[in-house]
Amino acid sequence: MLAQDEGLTVPLPTVSQPDSTSPAAQLPRPETVKARLTPKRRGRHVENDEYGAFVRRVLRAYSRRVGDGDVEALALMVGLAEEIDTAMAEAVKGLRARGYSWAEIGIRLGISRQATQQRWGHGKRRATVS
Repeated sequence: MLAQDEGLTVPLPTVSQPDSTSPAAQLPRPETVKARLTPKRRGRHVENDEYGAFVRRVLRAYSRRVGDGDVEALALMVGLAEEIDTAMAEAVKGLRARGYSWAEIGIRLGISRQATQQRWGHGKRRATVS
């Protein structure tokens, strides 16, 4: 990484992992979590809006970098698009496993229930009775 210092570019110092001889590295670490304490933990709150905004900023910055002449990275952007499609499929699968309907998911995506099911409903199909 680089820092701006009065118009000059200066490399930032890197942070290394703690030395294995440090006192912190010598402390014993527990191997497992106590099962009786685990159910009392609150669910971890994730700020999805903030995280999504961060991801969008990173993608925009990457596209500007490619647009500024890094033609070799264009193929990598196609790979990112495929990763996003895979992530969307996993997200929809997770929402369906938690009881969300195709209609509820479709409303959030701005598409119909049928379109949502056609795109991500590759799994189990109901047998129709004639």
